[in-house]
Amino acid sequence: MWNWRRSGAAVLRVGAVWAAGTATLVALALVLPDFRLQSADGDSFTRVGLTAALGAGCFGLLHALVWPWLVRALLLVPALALGSLVFLLNGSLLWLALSAIPDGRGEAGPTTAVVVAAVMSVTSSATSTFLAVRDRGAQRRRLRRLAGWRFARSARGVPADPDAPPPGPGIVFLQLDGLGHDVLREALAGERPAMPTLAALCGSTHRLLPWRTDWSSQTGSAQLAILHGSNEDVPAFRWYEKETGEVIVSNRPSSAAELQRRAVARSGTPGLLAHDGASRGNLFTGGAAQAALVLSVAARRGRDQRSRAGYFAYFSDPANAARTAWSFTAEIAREIAQSLRARLRGEHPRVGRGGLYPLIRAFATVVQRDVVTAAVIGDVLTGRSAVYADLVAYDEVAHHSGPRGRDTRQVLRRLDRCVAVIAQATAYAPRPYHLVLLSDHGQSHGETFRAAYGHSLEELVRIGCGRPVPPEVRRGARREERTGAEARGTARAALHRPEPPPRPPAPDDTPGPRRTAPVVLASGNLGLISLPDLPGRASREAIEERYPALLPTLAEHPGVGFLLVHGQRHGPVVLGARGSEHRLATGEVVGADPLAPFGPGAAAAVRRAAAFPHAADVMVNSSVDPATGAVHAFEDQIGCHGGLGGEQSRAFLLAPLALSPPAGELTGAESLHRLFARWLREAADRPERRAPAPARP
Repeated sequence: MWNWRRSGAAVLRVGAVWAAGTATLVALALVLPDFRLQSADGDSFTRVGLTAALGAGCFGLLHALVWPWLVRALLLVPALALGSLVFLLNGSLLWLALSAIPDGRGEAGPTTAVVVAAVMSVTSSATSTFLAVRDRGAQRRRLRRLAGWRFARSARGVPADPDAPPPGPGIVFLQLDGLGHDVLREALAGERPAMPTLAALCGSTHRLLPWRTDWSSQTGSAQLAILHGSNEDVPAFRWYEKETGEVIVSNRPSSAAELQRRAVARSGTPGLLAHDGASRGNLFTGGAAQAALVLSVAARRGRDQRSRAGYFAYFSDPANAARTAWSFTAEIAREIAQSLRARLRGEHPRVGRGGLYPLIRAFATVVQRDVVTAAVIGDVLTGRSAVYADLVAYDEVAHHSGPRGRDTRQVLRRLDRCVAVIAQATAYAPRPYHLVLLSDHGQSHGETFRAAYGHSLEELVRIGCGRPVPPEVRRGARREERTGAEARGTARAALHRPEPPPRPPAPDDTPGPRRTAPVVLASGNLGLISLPDLPGRASREAIEERYPALLPTLAEHPGVGFLLVHGQRHGPVVLGARGSEHRLATGEVVGADPLAPFGPGAAAAVRRAAAFPHAADVMVNSSVDPATGAVHAFEDQIGCHGGLGGEQSRAFLLAPLALSPPAGELTGAESLHRLFARWLREAADRPERRAPAPARP
């Protein structure tokens, strides 16, 4: 009897979706001049309806039989190009469906066919979703289709016997990139919080904890430590390595792969996700067998580690492609309107938001968000034991709009809905799940270094070295090397774009002995200065001998908080204004402590980074306003992270109460790896039963 009821419900759903498609075709035929469902002599409304029903039925049948094979044939197409190609293929299927209607009653131009097919896909998807709201079995199937994954219980090792003990709980680690602890607390406060889903979790099933980042407060360092247990020798988001003459950039696929290789060799373990894990939207795999949208494997072609596989799974559903395309376009318009409003109001600080930025923002806040969310849902519904995913939307917008404000608050609301959908999916999973939310760093606000003082850090370094400042440096012509968050690298990989070749250090045009110009790189408000004409890691004494004015010029600048150099006599030394020093090896302070404005953990963080083999000859941290926490980014960003100062070093962890609390304060990203590894062991050792699932339809 139950099978008959299930079959009857399925037939009714198919009939309802068919009817919705038929009605959509009739309505579009009345609206679009280039689309008709009747003969040249005209037909009755009944005949038009029957023609529409035949066209909708053929279109649905082609989708069921042909569409999966078309998607399989497009696996080598650049990922985002697939999103556009889906519309053309969908339109082609509609054209074939209309061609099957006898007597030539179905006709549509090429452009019109694409539009009609997109509207049909969205209408059918919306109808199916509406009918499945109260049907838990249908809801589960809808979520599986949303994720674009085939549900294979036997492949996942889930017991087929419904009476068998359920598997132990899995853990979903969801990273809200760049969202600081204090900003999150504000988003959870009030009668109408900006993030109601997280507000409901906090205090009921979860505890909100802060954690302190390393000196390099950025995603490359944090994720490498969390997923692979070590961020040793990662001094910044980008740095120069003298022995090879190359610049390592965390969001380049080749650099990410090399950093992951080094971390695995250093830690001796494959990663946090090595046992039945999945990595989604990250810089690194964490040892996961399933990795999609992961930069460190962007060039691989393996079946399980094709970095763009998540895009194919998502865009294989034309309804997903249509919804995302609409949201993508709306986000571009939203960014243009918000940028114009900020300019008309004369808001300060402000940075340029033109060029490719509206497209990058739309990619981060729509495409990456939707695809990663769908991939996580698929992992949950296939019962993976551990999933780590990164949503970069807030971080990308905060860089250009600031950590607080209307723009970023809207992004937080949409991210909250993603969390709600993922939490909903866990109710239909074959095992219970713990949901862990965290950030990799916060964001500090402030006017850029160039805007505040009229010159860049690179110009200041050249002046201190007594070198000329080329026109391209004044104009900021190499901005692409100094700016850009994680989303840019992810977008480039999604488009299957080749990496730009690393630029070698430029020769110095100063008359006299031929020398190489200083290499100046930025990671938020952390600057790195390498002097290629001084071999190895240049000592303080060697720098003062070759460039006697450089260190005083930097240390006395009002926009510089402190410098880190390595002396032959005292080892690593922090230099500040008016001759102040903090000798890290002994803790001795000369004059006013230059690290005092940066908090009690600053000395330990700088001391650790000073021991990195690839720490720059001179590490520069911008000044900080003790009252407001404002810093000066050396990049073109008004919300920044990468160094010390302000809220960037204060990230959050929203931890389930069912898991053991951390022992003491969480300091450094490596402490999160140890905590998460302990939680995974707890979940494996202590299986939990949850309330029995409803009977299967």
